[in-house]
Amino acid sequence: MEYSTITLGIDNGVAVVTLNRPEVMNALNTQMRAEIFDAVRQAGSEARVLVITGEGQAFCSGQDLGDRANAANANLERTLRDEYEPMLRAIYDSPIPTICAVNGAAAGAGANLALAADVVIATESAVFMQAFTRIGLIPDAGGTYWLPRQMGFAKAMGAALFAEKITAKQASDWGMIWEAVADDEFTAHWRARAGDLASGPTAAFARVKQALRASYDNDLNSQLKLEARLQGECGKTRDFQEGVIAFMEKRNADFEGR
Repeated sequence: MEYSTITLGIDNGVAVVTLNRPEVMNALNTQMRAEIFDAVRQAGSEARVLVITGEGQAFCSGQDLGDRANAANANLERTLRDEYEPMLRAIYDSPIPTICAVNGAAAGAGANLALAADVVIATESAVFMQAFTRIGLIPDAGGTYWLPRQMGFAKAMGAALFAEKITAKQASDWGMIWEAVADDEFTAHWRARAGDLASGPTAAFARVKQALRASYDNDLNSQLKLEARLQGECGKTRDFQEGVIAFMEKRNADFEGR
């Protein structure tokens, strides 16, 4: 697919998807959702880490309400089911670690797009907002799933009802995101984070994601059994062998990602 609303670059195992509609604060339209889906799938097979970020001053302002001739009569259920769900599942189910580098405002579906990633790194000037009730809607694009899990029920309810801006520092303090970084250090920082993951044990990372997500539904016995199985799989990888040898030789491991 040729992209007109995003860019995709892959270098040294790091795939960077950049939302590229800065004139509308990277608002999501049908074309962008399809392109993100395609790029994320490509990155999963060609890279060892995926970063999603935005061009310009905003990360993503959410659904492009000007994308339809009559937004008030749009079939929102169909749009969420047929366009948002595949995009979000591609990010969430990616076999490689995913980072959202939130470079500015993330509102509505744009905020929840970010939360679909494994790790969210935001610039300190960024804000998150569940803006849905301001137009008579509920949080969607996974918002009702991510928010209570990542920031607790009370904070999630307040964020959804009041639709107020949440600063990057608040988001970090509440556990909504991984970290907030000074604006002048932001790009170098997330690139370094991505580089660290790209040079790490990719097979182990995939199983970390699997194990942590399963813990919400498992009891202790089930989770212990899952840990044992996944650890057994990790123990058969070349990266485990290299990790042990590197530890014994007191050097950094040279992981191959398998």
